[in-house]
Amino acid sequence: METAIRATRRAARAEEWALVLAAAGIPHRVAPDGAGFSLLVPADEAPRAQAALAAYDEEARSEPAAASPPGASPRVAWTVGGAVGALLLAFFIVTGPPAAGSRWFAQGAGAAGRIVDGEPWRAVTALTLHVDAVHVAGNAVATAVLLAAVVRELGPGCGLWLVLLAGAAGNLLGALARDPRHVAVGVSTATFGAIGILAALRLAGAPRRARGKRWLVLAASLLLLAMLGTSPDADVLAHGLGLLCGGALGLTAGVALRRPLGPRAQWTLAALAALAVAGAWRLALG
Repeated sequence: METAIRATRRAARAEEWALVLAAAGIPHRVAPDGAGFSLLVPADEAPRAQAALAAYDEEARSEPAAASPPGASPRVAWTVGGAVGALLLAFFIVTGPPAAGSRWFAQGAGAAGRIVDGEPWRAVTALTLHVDAVHVAGNAVATAVLLAAVVRELGPGCGLWLVLLAGAAGNLLGALARDPRHVAVGVSTATFGAIGILAALRLAGAPRRARGKRWLVLAASLLLLAMLGTSPDADVLAHGLGLLCGGALGLTAGVALRRPLGPRAQWTLAALAALAVAGAWRLALG
């Protein structure tokens, strides 16, 4: 028997509660209803679930507003995330799947041996290549959602650069750890970098006494890695490295970006991030 312990009209709020219960090891599920979403738990777990959520609410109320890096409006954040997701889909139409003689994959895939032997730009170009339509569609949606969240926190320029750097750094580290014959493609390393960035920003902004919430963020990040990044065909090492690189970059950003960057600086950085990807492909194809 299940019982509904909370209801909300916002999917994001319901998922936030679900992460609280997941971190506490309490079985649960989010079910849509006519008015929004309900959080359901087994009847015998209801008291423990209510207590966990009440503690989470209390921490949120008592936490003072912390200085946080300047971000972007939801409209700008979703525009940037959606644009990058659409570009991934459009680029797949150009490159197609890997095939014999494909110049895109021959020159741009993340071949570990080639990256280590003097072609580091492959760590960037590999993020833009995908093996089939299902692969690119799933990654495009995940990137649109998670990149939008990072841009919301850091702004378009800083957000794009950190996610790009997390993905590239994850691929570089993966190349050093892999057999030289290993080949990686896909933006999912950067997507998990975005998860790491968001978790780190939350940790950096939490007050010292809110240790429970810090552990909640870490547990939620690891839960997402386990849920999304460990399927039979997934590159688990690359996903984990992307998460760790994103975490390191997010912590740095949370400490360093205390002064607001103006719109001109943000959009200049965003343009430079796009030029960095284009430049990596110029080196690959040249």
